[in-house]
Amino acid sequence: MKLVFEKGHEGRKMEIIAPLDVSEAGLGESFKRAAKPKLPQMSETEISRHYTELAKRTHGVNDGFYPLGSCTMKYNPKVNEAAAALPGFVKAHPLQPEETCQGSLEVLNLAEKYLCEITGMDAMTFQPAAGAHGEFTGLLLIKAWHVHRGDTKRKKIIVPDSAHGTNPASASMCGYEVVSIPSREDGCVDLEKLKAAVGDDTAGLMLTNPNTVGLFDKNILEITRIVREAGGLCYYDGANLNAVMGIARPGDMGFDVVHLNLHKTFSTPHGGGGPGSGPVGCKAFLAPYLPGARAVKEEREGKTCYRFEKPEESIGDVKMFYGNFLVVVKALAYILTLGREGIPEAAANAVLNANYMKTKLSDVYEMAYPGPCMHEFVMTLEGLKKKAGVTAMDIAKSMLDYGIHPPTMYFPLIVHEALMVEPTETEPRDTLDQAVEALHEIYKKAVEEPESLHGAPYKTPIGRPDEVTAARKPVVRYHWEEHAD
Repeated sequence: MKLVFEKGHEGRKMEIIAPLDVSEAGLGESFKRAAKPKLPQMSETEISRHYTELAKRTHGVNDGFYPLGSCTMKYNPKVNEAAAALPGFVKAHPLQPEETCQGSLEVLNLAEKYLCEITGMDAMTFQPAAGAHGEFTGLLLIKAWHVHRGDTKRKKIIVPDSAHGTNPASASMCGYEVVSIPSREDGCVDLEKLKAAVGDDTAGLMLTNPNTVGLFDKNILEITRIVREAGGLCYYDGANLNAVMGIARPGDMGFDVVHLNLHKTFSTPHGGGGPGSGPVGCKAFLAPYLPGARAVKEEREGKTCYRFEKPEESIGDVKMFYGNFLVVVKALAYILTLGREGIPEAAANAVLNANYMKTKLSDVYEMAYPGPCMHEFVMTLEGLKKKAGVTAMDIAKSMLDYGIHPPTMYFPLIVHEALMVEPTETEPRDTLDQAVEALHEIYKKAVEEPESLHGAPYKTPIGRPDEVTAARKPVVRYHWEEHAD
């Protein structure tokens, strides 16, 4: 299809903006462009058709199975979208007086209360915009605590080799040296390597549990004990909380601070660039360092009301105002809808679906780690590549021809030719069976006619691109001069 810049004609337009009914305030000349931007001139019909055509060429959770591992691309209830679209929330302004937006403050207060209950934390900030931003904020809390106590020799953050790539990046951004510790053959933390890594220069540990290969580390209490006895703090990456929410709490595992991905675990659609929300919760001793302002509840003249309160030793703002508020509204609606019984049920179903698929595929696909998994599992195509010359990329591209979005590819890095599958809790058994059948058919083709997979996909609007050239020489902008008549 043509780019929007290649469509339209001079003089075409549509009237969507009401006539100006106030005096015009122009920009100073120094703020104006030297020339008008070259934008396509199109009618409303043309614009509508263009974006409809684009929508038909994309694949989302409303189109079919989307088992993207570690990213939880699940269906999110539309009722939560409706709650976030209520005028009282949408039209709230961050600078309006507290007494005029009590409902919004109550949302923040309630969301903090319930999320602290789910995570085992004592206080929470909603300022961070997403997961990695939450990591950065949580590490700043750890750093502030050490510095406030005068323990400035702690310069190292321990990170397992199976961690999300943002973990070491966040630690480096906070000025820490990253110490990577290897995983054992079972995919969990090597306790002996951890003991050798900790010392009086250890600031903390960053860990995801269940971890990045979809396993719950049975030694988690021992892991956090080792770090804490060395004087470090424990940071919980909440990327995989959807597997244990309502069942196991990071605070009970020995963690001091946690970030959550509301846009993954608690209902806002994940992907497409946002918006996200990565609130950070912590134990009481870290609460004085939280950024931004918390919505606190109090009784005033016999009435319950809410106000903002700034922590006394705050690290300072990490984002303007109070974070992505409407994402918090969706999360609260999700929590209230599921309730105390529904939240652990959602986690249990995520684990059930993942183990169902893993078991059904284990007859032909090699699993990176045997035994039960949590919410996701990792397959290794290393053996198939040696046997038939078919790669994880070939399998993933072939899945597109079956109307299935590929799982996460080549991650985690500690598994060669990896495909990470996360069915999520919202998929019915029929969908899982169809996906299993498709993957069995693909495997059969890989063995019997491997060359056919090298050209997949065949049924999609765009075939297999030259990914090496696309990565090395990306075309990310439209040059009018190159397309001039």
